[in-house]
Amino acid sequence: MPLPKISTPTYELELPSSGQTIKYRPFLVKEEKVLVIALESEDNKQITNAIKAVLKSCIQTRGVKVEHLPTFDIEYLFLNIRGKSVGEELEVNIICPDDEETQVKSKINLDDIQIEKDENHTKQIKLDENLMMEMKYPSLEQFIKNNFDFDEKNQMDQSFELIATCIDKIFSEEEVWATADCTKKEVNEFLESMNSSQFKEIETFFETMPKLSHTIKVTNPKTKVESDVVLEGLASFFA
Repeated sequence: MPLPKISTPTYELELPSSGQTIKYRPFLVKEEKVLVIALESEDNKQITNAIKAVLKSCIQTRGVKVEHLPTFDIEYLFLNIRGKSVGEELEVNIICPDDEETQVKSKINLDDIQIEKDENHTKQIKLDENLMMEMKYPSLEQFIKNNFDFDEKNQMDQSFELIATCIDKIFSEEEVWATADCTKKEVNEFLESMNSSQFKEIETFFETMPKLSHTIKVTNPKTKVESDVVLEGLASFFA
């Protein structure tokens, strides 16, 4: 007689970028095993493939392409899937801001962690009187680099690489240049031809884009000083 099948619950959440409601299930043991093995390998390609495969398996709604989801959608989804898999509470180590050395353990309910949106955020950047640039959000590949990248690279090179992959198109009233049709060298040369104020507008796009965020109060047991600590990005919740 074959062993019985274990039923797996499904849950719903709203993707912050689109408002689409999707169904998902928790990680299974076999999937956690795949993730652990991939992370231990410290191989970016293996980690990317593992996370992509696990997310695809856990998302129960058809038509959701993990590769095309913005970073903040993936972080929010990954956090919720993990929460339903191992528990609704996260324990994090916080360094007290008042002395910048004392560590305090704090518990966070996953339902309290949300995506913060800036009302002044825009994907369109005006370069001059004729040219505009439209940005797109970092996707799965950048999510891997943000949280699981073991390659040591120059910070400026990393910034340029990120920006180049997030430029969707450059356009004027008469013409449109899609970066998908350009070489990496051409995009980098275009970036390098900008002045400081134009480049600052790109930095503002990344600074104001939606992000996983939560503010908690911590009290330093040594000084008794209470402080607000803002945690941003998936990595900060598992530090």
